[in-house]
Amino acid sequence: MRRRHLLLAAAMTIPLVASCTASSQDTSERTVVLVTHDSFTVEQSVLDKFKADTGIKIDVRKSGDAGALTTQLVLTKSAPIGDAAFGVDNTFASRALTEGVFAEYKPADADKGPQKYAVDNSGRLTAVDVGDVCVNVDLAALASRELATPASFEDLADPRYKDLLVVEDPATSSPGLAFLMATVAHYGNKDWPNYWKRLKDNGVKVVSGWEEAYTQEFSGSSGKGPRPLVVSYASSPSAEIGTDGKPRTAALLDTCFRQVEYAGVLNGAKNPDDARKVVDFLISEAFQKLVPESMYVYPVRDGVALPAAWQQAAPRPESPSTLPVEDIQGNRERWIEQWRTAVRA
Repeated sequence: MRRRHLLLAAAMTIPLVASCTASSQDTSERTVVLVTHDSFTVEQSVLDKFKADTGIKIDVRKSGDAGALTTQLVLTKSAPIGDAAFGVDNTFASRALTEGVFAEYKPADADKGPQKYAVDNSGRLTAVDVGDVCVNVDLAALASRELATPASFEDLADPRYKDLLVVEDPATSSPGLAFLMATVAHYGNKDWPNYWKRLKDNGVKVVSGWEEAYTQEFSGSSGKGPRPLVVSYASSPSAEIGTDGKPRTAALLDTCFRQVEYAGVLNGAKNPDDARKVVDFLISEAFQKLVPESMYVYPVRDGVALPAAWQQAAPRPESPSTLPVEDIQGNRERWIEQWRTAVRA
């Protein structure tokens, strides 16, 4: 998250113990082990209410970012470390499906929004949220430099914005990888490396992850860093509203790449029946209403209104870049190597 805002850090966190398996559950109660990435955040009271309503305890176990989570699920597929998983995104979904990590299951409410983000027709993965990665700008910092707000990829390579942009390394960061894919989608397989060479010549700074980029290097957040342009999320400005009620930052919606996060029942789960109920819960109206302010992403369920602050500062991008999951799976590692050549050479 790696990508989520620090104001969410006080919410519930349960670490993953690699040696634990679903077989270690307390057999005296119905328990579903939900394996997630580190940015899954939900109030304990929400889980307590779900248990009160269904008799099912959700045991959340976190396993790094989306890439680390996917790798962990693949490596343990013969002896699953949980019953269900949440957080595999569209940059890694095809790997999880190819490896047979998830069992077939299509929730009854899948046709109420999640179906728009389906990876394939198998029903093995159900979309839970959408998070659009975009360049964010510190409006006041640009104004103090007498610079107009950039609007496009081309603007970011303009010498007027030299030494102002910080991005995350796509080899170590989910938003960094998403932004790389945004440039692939925009410029095509042939020309995108040349664009990154131009960004390098224009002084782009590369850091390992979102937290360092946003909270240390970016001038528009708590760290008050030196750079007014950063790769973050379309939702990020909703956390940067000033005392006057106006957002201090803005997302450049023409630079966005759509990330979709999925949940599914694990093949070989010890408790698949209750795991299906947990997947149902994640796309229920009650849970989807919590998604924006709990995890700073957009809900996938139709008819779920965004918080007022989001409507003002973080509208959902209308036409973000996307790539077919098959293209991502077949080219991800090659793209990262090409990026290294363009930026590190």
